[in-house]
Amino acid sequence: MQAPLAERLRPRTIEEYIGQTHLVGDGSILRRMIDTGHVASFILWGPPGVGKTTLARIIANTTESPFYTLSAVHSGVKEVREVLEQCKADARSIFSKGRPILFIDEIHRFNKSQQDSLLGAVENGTVTLIGATTENPSFEVIRPLLSRAQVYVLKPLEEEQLQELLQRAITTDEILKKRDIRVESTTALFRFSGGDARKLLNILDLLDQSTPQSEPIVINDEVVTNRLQENPAAYDKSGEMHYDIISAFIKSIRGSDPDAAVYWLARLIAGGEDPKFIARRLVILAAEDIGLANPNALLLANATFDTIHKIGWPEGRIPLSECAIYLATSPKSNSAYMAIDAALSLVEKTGNLPVPLHLRNAPTKLMKELDYGKNYKYAHDYPGNFVRQEFMPEELGHPSLWKPGENQSEAKLRALQENRWGKKN
Repeated sequence: MQAPLAERLRPRTIEEYIGQTHLVGDGSILRRMIDTGHVASFILWGPPGVGKTTLARIIANTTESPFYTLSAVHSGVKEVREVLEQCKADARSIFSKGRPILFIDEIHRFNKSQQDSLLGAVENGTVTLIGATTENPSFEVIRPLLSRAQVYVLKPLEEEQLQELLQRAITTDEILKKRDIRVESTTALFRFSGGDARKLLNILDLLDQSTPQSEPIVINDEVVTNRLQENPAAYDKSGEMHYDIISAFIKSIRGSDPDAAVYWLARLIAGGEDPKFIARRLVILAAEDIGLANPNALLLANATFDTIHKIGWPEGRIPLSECAIYLATSPKSNSAYMAIDAALSLVEKTGNLPVPLHLRNAPTKLMKELDYGKNYKYAHDYPGNFVRQEFMPEELGHPSLWKPGENQSEAKLRALQENRWGKKN
């Protein structure tokens, strides 16, 4: 049985590696590590199919270092300790040229105790740790481990790089170069690939396997779209279907449809989606789409995120469902979201305007002599803990950035602000 195209075409050297020139191009940080043979521990953060595992293997091969790999999905503390013992033996071996490299795929799925078990070996130099994650390490990796490993961000492949990969596949692969391949258009191919090299090669594999040997393999938008629709297994949770479903989930909640929300939630769960990814999206939605109409929504979403960290699957489906239904049935407002974007746009247009003198801090005598903090009115010294004064740079004329939404909660806030400041246009 032949290996998949993605495996047959896996780069073996840094020269064959496509993309991530900001990390592996001439003079870049990882390229210098490879060239000198001194590789420090690091974590590769990026979407699926951009070469995280491949890059780790290339580094190990180039530096002639023993290479060990663990999957965070299948490995526990016991497996981690066993591998670290093997690494210690290699580190002491006179036949080992480079320090052992331990590659951990999906390191974000390791719990705290599993990550803690790595600290000693990383700190004392027993191993060089290379982690790979599709999730933000700031949320998923413990602080002590982050302090010992630099994080490098990998980007989805751009169209030019996907084109290079396509040409390499059809001209160098031992199987594809024997086929009559006619590339007529690549828009759908690249769109369905989504910057994912592995997905592009999987689609090419599908086209090859679904086209009789006596016929040419035609690559155009219609053929690619039809073949993928006929073969839903060609999608995976990191591909276009993944983004379509999460989009439907979010839009159903935003549109106040709890039935659709739990349906799409079930689709995400059945598809093997990471529960923390779902919970994180709910936190964002609570702030962006519900906001000040119901501030408790953000509290519940954040509590859901914390709960998922504690209990995982399968029980995690229950608080996710509770949160999705609560957010879907909650009143909606995006006024906070619109206000910060309006403020950022204003800052971009007006630049770094000086802080008014009366708002500046005056910790030294010189600053006081320069009128820092002069004439500032302390709100708590006035009736109702409020007094009118200007809090923005004079040049701006105090534009109105926050526009209260049409809901009961913000109606109260609007009335309170109008009582303080009067009505604004």
